[in-house]
Amino acid sequence: MLSYIINFSLRNKFIVFLFIAFLIGFGLFSLSQISIGAVPDVTNNQVQVITTSRNLSTQDMEQFITYPVELEMANLPGVQEIRSVSKFGLSVVTIVFDDDLGTYLPRQLIAEKIKSASEKIPEGFGAPEMGPITTGLGEIYQYILDVKPEFKDKYSATELRTIQDWIVKRQLSGIPGVVEVNTWGGFLKQYEVAIDTEKLNAMNITATEIFEALEKNNSVAGGGYIEKTNQAYFIRGEGLVTSLDDIKSIVIKNIDGLPIFIKDVAKVGFGSATRFGAITGNGEGEKVLGQVMMLKEANSKQVIEAVKERVASISKSLPEGVYINAFLDRSELIDKTTFTVTENLVLGCLIVIFVVVL
Repeated sequence: MLSYIINFSLRNKFIVFLFIAFLIGFGLFSLSQISIGAVPDVTNNQVQVITTSRNLSTQDMEQFITYPVELEMANLPGVQEIRSVSKFGLSVVTIVFDDDLGTYLPRQLIAEKIKSASEKIPEGFGAPEMGPITTGLGEIYQYILDVKPEFKDKYSATELRTIQDWIVKRQLSGIPGVVEVNTWGGFLKQYEVAIDTEKLNAMNITATEIFEALEKNNSVAGGGYIEKTNQAYFIRGEGLVTSLDDIKSIVIKNIDGLPIFIKDVAKVGFGSATRFGAITGNGEGEKVLGQVMMLKEANSKQVIEAVKERVASISKSLPEGVYINAFLDRSELIDKTTFTVTENLVLGCLIVIFVVVL
C-alpha cells in the first residue's frame, strides 16, 4: 500500500502539489478563524438568577426571594446543581445545567420559570432577572475616566459618573461580542425632595400626597388626533420634568383656592443614590471605573480590538479634559501567550529537522 502511494505521487506530481496547496490554504484559513484566548474557559454551563432589594435583610432575602426561586428551578430538565447566596439586599441563585443543552436553551427554560417565581415573591420585594451571558473570564477590558491635571477642579465624581453612564457606556454597548458594560464608583445622580415634616403637619398634607403629585406630574400622554381638511394634527400631553424648577412648581393640592407647591413644603436639589463602596486609584481620590464583559464563547481578541476601536472614537466626543485610561487589556496577555506558543512550535520544528537531517 505504501509503495503504491509513493508510485502514485511520483506519477501525479501536479495532483499531489494541488492537494498539498489545498491543505496549506485550508490550514491557514482555519488558523485565522481560531478563537484565540490567553487562558481556556472551563466554566460549566450555568445561569444566574439575580434579585436585588434595598430594604430586606439577609434572612428575609433567603426566605422571601431565594427559596421561591430555588423551588421553581428545581424541576427544570438537565439541572445538575442549584446553589445560592443570600446577602443584605442581594440574592444570587446559580443553576448548573448539562453541557449538551447548550447556552441558550437553559436561559429559555429559566425565563419561563422566572415569571411563576415572581408571583410567589411579595410585591415590592424585588424582581428576579437572569445574569448576563458571560463567565468569570469575561472581563476583557477595564478603564477609568480620568481627568487631565489642568482640569482636575472642573469635574466632580458625580459628573464623571454621569459621563460614563450617558456617553461612554451607551456607545460601548452594541459591539459584537460585548454582552454588558458595568460601571463602578462615583455618585449616581438623583433628584431629591427633602420633606419638611413641620410644614406638612401645618398644612395638613401627607407624604403620600407628595408621592402621588410627583408621580402624576412627570409623565406624557397621547390625546389622539384632530382632522382638519386634508391634514391630521396629533395631540400630545408633555409633562416630563426637565429641571429642579419643574419639580418645585408641581402642585400638591389646592387649599381654599390657593395652590400648594412642592417648594412650599420641601427642599429640592441634586443628590446621589445610596452606595456600598467606592473606587480609588493612584492616591488621587475617587475614580469612575468601566468594565466591559465579553459574551460567552466569543473570540476575545476580535472583541477587544473592536472595543479599542470604539474607545478611540468615543474619546473624540468626551468633554474637554476627560479621557479614557485603560488599565486592563486582555489583548496584551493574549499577544504574549500567542508569542510564547509560536516560539515553542518553531523551536520544536527546528529541533526535529536537525535531528532528522543530522
